Amino acid sequence: MQPSESQHQSTRLPVPVVSGRIIKAQDLRDLCGGISDMTLWRWLNDQSLDFPRPIYLGRRRYWRETEVLAWLDAREVAA
Repeated sequence: MQPSESQHQSTRLPVPVVSGRIIKAQDLRDLCGGISDMTLWRWLNDQSLDFPRPIYLGRRRYWRETEVLAWLDAREVAA
């Protein structure tokens, strides 16, 4: 006996909504002015900078573009 359509709908889990694009490390470095891998590593390890944390998909790192842009804007205002 097959479950009805309403039974299928009640067992579905909500899908998290990710707003904006996610970008690769290379795109992030370009967006930040062509910084090196070492500079990115330093920014990630300097707690005082509060640089956006990456999202790991497997062994690859991605960032939310909106978080990076907001971080860059905040740094421009402070300068």
